[in-house]
Amino acid sequence: MRRLGKILHVSKSRSLIARLEKEQYLKLGTKIFDSKLKQIGVVQDLFGPVRAPYISIRPTVAEPEKYPGRVAYSLEL
Repeated sequence: MRRLGKILHVSKSRSLIARLEKEQYLKLGTKIFDSKLKQIGVVQDLFGPVRAPYISIRPTVAEPEKYPGRVAYSLEL
């Protein structure tokens, strides 16, 4: 399991926005999990500066508003 970074907020389009803690490569469609290994969404977009990029996560949970402030994880290495 790989720690990605904190989820910052929910965008107007209801995507979760997270800032990656370091330079990381993620494929679009990578599944994103919370600390209890519950899938919360998939990577929809990668944007921002190369040294500290952001990801947009398309949520697969009913209430994405509960996730800002939590840490996002990926199972892919």
